[in-house]
Amino acid sequence: MYLALLVIFLQCSEVYAEERAFTFNRVDIKVQPSVKVKNGAPMSIVCHADISKSTDFQLKHNFTIFKDRKLVFTTVSDKSDAQYEIPRARSSDSGDYKCTVEANGKTKSSDVLHDVWITGMTKPILTADKKQVFEGEIVKLRCELPEEEPPLYFFFRKIKMNSTPQVTRVNERHRNFSVVEISVEEGDNILQFDCYGGRYISSEFETSEHSNTTLVMVKEPFTKPTLSVKHSRNVTEGDRIQFECSAVAAQMRDIEIILQKNKTILKSVRDEKLLKYSAVATLEDSGEYLCKVEQGGASKTTKINIVVSELFPKPILAASMSKLDENKELTLNCSISGFRKANFSILRKNSNGATWLKNSRNLTIRVKVNDTGSYICKAEVKGIVKESKPVRINVYAPVSKPTLSAVSGLPEVVLGKPLWLMCRSAMGTPPITFTFYKGNDTKKIVTNDTYATFLDENIRQNDKRPYKCSARNNHSSGMKTSNILNITVIVPIGNASLGSVPYGEVEDGSETAFLCSVNEGSWPIYFRIFRKTDREVLVYDKHVNADRVLWRKEAMKRQDTGTYYCTASNRASVDVKSHSITISVVLAAWKKGVIAAFVLIPMAGAVALILWWFLCKKKKAKGPSMEMSGSALATNLTSEKLTRQHNDGDYYSGSGYIEDSDNHMKSTDDSKGPELESAEVEYTEVEVSTLDPHRAPGQKGTETVYSEIRKANNDSVENRHSRIQGHPDAT
Repeated sequence: MYLALLVIFLQCSEVYAEERAFTFNRVDIKVQPSVKVKNGAPMSIVCHADISKSTDFQLKHNFTIFKDRKLVFTTVSDKSDAQYEIPRARSSDSGDYKCTVEANGKTKSSDVLHDVWITGMTKPILTADKKQVFEGEIVKLRCELPEEEPPLYFFFRKIKMNSTPQVTRVNERHRNFSVVEISVEEGDNILQFDCYGGRYISSEFETSEHSNTTLVMVKEPFTKPTLSVKHSRNVTEGDRIQFECSAVAAQMRDIEIILQKNKTILKSVRDEKLLKYSAVATLEDSGEYLCKVEQGGASKTTKINIVVSELFPKPILAASMSKLDENKELTLNCSISGFRKANFSILRKNSNGATWLKNSRNLTIRVKVNDTGSYICKAEVKGIVKESKPVRINVYAPVSKPTLSAVSGLPEVVLGKPLWLMCRSAMGTPPITFTFYKGNDTKKIVTNDTYATFLDENIRQNDKRPYKCSARNNHSSGMKTSNILNITVIVPIGNASLGSVPYGEVEDGSETAFLCSVNEGSWPIYFRIFRKTDREVLVYDKHVNADRVLWRKEAMKRQDTGTYYCTASNRASVDVKSHSITISVVLAAWKKGVIAAFVLIPMAGAVALILWWFLCKKKKAKGPSMEMSGSALATNLTSEKLTRQHNDGDYYSGSGYIEDSDNHMKSTDDSKGPELESAEVEYTEVEVSTLDPHRAPGQKGTETVYSEIRKANNDSVENRHSRIQGHPDAT
């Protein structure tokens, strides 16, 4: 039963859902009566939803209206239209509108309605805080645009009679009114003020009509000042000139009178009606004078122009000479053209002003160097003092003989490097003109105070031309010339090479000669020879006035084995390194002979003993026989011959002698025939006579061996000393 009810309920729900289906076709927005509405008129924004439904049923709609993407209206209705009413449209209602409709989870928006424009703005209201003011005071004005929304622009106008209005502009971003302060200036009497507003709508500037006009009356706090001058028509230098400046004020409190000339204030008074100023007139007093009266923010001025006539012209100072040697006479004369009755004085100017020299129109002195400077004269008539133009006097001391030297301090230069020379005069009044010479050629002329420098970059190895310089100034003594300076040109070291005798292998204890040389370079040359094994060791060094150095190492040792190279340097301060050679120290020949004697002779004896033991063993195995006796005899003879050979150094056995013991055994065994091995041996006593030690063949063999050894040794020594291996300059 319950199951049946559930099925019926679900089916009814499906039927009900099918009956309440809907869809949005479109959403429209419009303005009534039109997109352009006059300011203050009513306006409506209408949003309409076009919907299709399955059946006729009530549907709730959520309407939302936006202006310039900001929410301005929202409502819920079961109707397909919604209306946003604006009873009095203002310019702030201008903009772009859009509406959105939402129903049962479905949403649809309209297109944007552009350029809704409210033409015109409300009339602004202007108020002033004062209706009557004094010159220099401030008027505060307030302009308001009621019912308008910011941002807004306000324009205030100050209107004077017969003149163009002065406009003040203010931008208000957050309020619909603005306040400004406008000053009342001199000459303002009846002022009118008004204002108007404005704003940007769709990139166009909309303005309101002008506000009401406000009238402000202006009063004078004081009258325009009066400026008078005694003798204003005929003023001559020396006359006393007097100025008077006055004004009439409603109240004297905080009033100030100022007298100025060319922006320089001559005098001022405060809280007084009259200003007086007097001075002795000079030519510099000619010009425009201004009297100014100030009180608060108000000010008034009066101007007057004064011309002062010249009483006498400026004096003229003349000098007998402007450039002269020390201890010469100088005469100065001061005069006024067409005027003689004056008090004259002559002075010398300095950094602190001027130093008085004499109250006279003439001055004669014997000058010194410190008298160099500018001189003036002054003339006074009726208290008017005038000054002449300065006259420059230069007194010269003669230059001393200049000295020429190299800037580096030494009279030398490395080939290819620049040479700096300095010419200096210890005494002499500047400016001094220095001239440099190379040989007979003038190279450079320099004007300086005490010294000059010269750069020579074109120096060659065989350039022997000397240098000199001269100096002169404006002294009449003329030119002074320095001594001759000769410069040594230092040639840098060329390629370095190293050789040795003997070269390569050197016998222990023998003498070895090393030769280090260079292709070119100025003397003296510093040679150094290094040996390099696991570290570098300086083994020899020497300063020589030559392009080579020879070092003899008397006794070479095993620790002298290594790689050798040499370096060379001179005053050019550049080290040049040679190629490397390798020297190996080996045992001497006589040491090898001793080692052979102590090793080979015992070995030969041991071999003979082993052979004897072997023959004895073989004899016992075969039994006694004659052949064995013969063999024993032969063996004894051979042994005796070997023994005598080793015991007697001068004995030579002849062609039957073999150097090594193995060959000796072989030779003895080969002398036996096969018959001797198979024959029976009989033992017989045999007397063997000793060989005569004075036999001629033995002597001849000894002489032949030593002759060959000496010859071989001599040939070897000659070959070793006939050349220096590894050295291109060997002799």
